[in-house]
Amino acid sequence: MASPSDALPADVPPADADSDLTGPGGSGAAAASGAAAGGTAVARLELLSAEDLGRTCDRLASQVLERVADSQQLVLLGIPTRGVALARVLAARLAAICGHPIAHGSLDPTFHRDDLERIGTRLVEATQLPGSLDGRQVVLVDDVIFTGRTVRAALEALQAWGRPRRVLLLVMVDRGHRELPIQPDFCGRVVPTARQEMIELCLHAIDGEEGIYLRRV
Repeated sequence: MASPSDALPADVPPADADSDLTGPGGSGAAAASGAAAGGTAVARLELLSAEDLGRTCDRLASQVLERVADSQQLVLLGIPTRGVALARVLAARLAAICGHPIAHGSLDPTFHRDDLERIGTRLVEATQLPGSLDGRQVVLVDDVIFTGRTVRAALEALQAWGRPRRVLLLVMVDRGHRELPIQPDFCGRVVPTARQEMIELCLHAIDGEEGIYLRRV
């Protein structure tokens, strides 16, 4: 669970978007400051710099190891789209701490969602598992948690792939607006949001830049 110290200061404007709304308009690729489609002005505010994001990833990795006694049994599963890239980043940082590779992969819950009529369907990504999940300590990794419906769908999808010993949830940003009683076990930042805003996690491997941004349209 995120602690009060994870929340951004009160003078930081609210942010919005999440991987509960994956694909365009969700918490996906970076949007440059300037004009959005149709000429609408876009305000883009940096919430975390590349250095801040790196420190947050290190903290999250340490917190995961504090909760998982045997790192050899740890599996990180990223939820598309940005959760997959974030899982790779965290696996590398965990490996540097542990001295051995950390199993990681991806889990696409699209067809287990109960709100596809509302949000639409994005291109489905194949679920990729590093091996059996039976008896393992699984950490679901997502960039942003919003309504909680993506995580609910991921938990349902996970049942088709095995029976982990325990399942934990890690998110980089909790933007509020929960519709289900789902909370992260590990959270990088809590950012109060408005629904007409978006939060973007940018990573060098995908975007050529790194940081967390608030975007308003």
